[in-house]
Amino acid sequence: MTITVKIADYEDPQDAAALLNILNSYSRDTMGQGHNLDPYVIENLIAELEDFPTAVSFLAYADGQPAGLANCFLGLSTFSARRLMNIHDLAVLPEFRGHGVGRKLLEAVETRARQMRCCKITLEVRDDNRAKALYLRHGYKPGTPEMLFWSKGLEVRGEGG
Repeated sequence: MTITVKIADYEDPQDAAALLNILNSYSRDTMGQGHNLDPYVIENLIAELEDFPTAVSFLAYADGQPAGLANCFLGLSTFSARRLMNIHDLAVLPEFRGHGVGRKLLEAVETRARQMRCCKITLEVRDDNRAKALYLRHGYKPGTPEMLFWSKGLEVRGEGG
């Protein structure tokens, strides 16, 4: 299986469709939300990513078929006064898991982060995530002290959930 990775072009209808399809599959997974993306998200995400100045998405293809996705956002490390790249979503379609797609995505993200002179790459990972071994093999580790990721949902009136 030949795996290639490219930076997604949000204006390309094929890239946009691949991104939404992979993200929707991830959303349905138990590691995601356990259900399809909200129709509002499907309708608006690509435009929002395109308009978000620090967004960069990577699409992985296995033998020419969309297979995986990494949605990333640049941030700033105030302790280093340098950019950092956060992997917000890393998803591989079920039929392509175990074939090196996640590895290729992580390598592409790291290459781009180095090109952008980022001081680090961050990601959040659930304790029960099956990809933890992949992250460990690629040098990711829990912070010291180990950090917790907390969130507070905010309702936006007039828009989807």
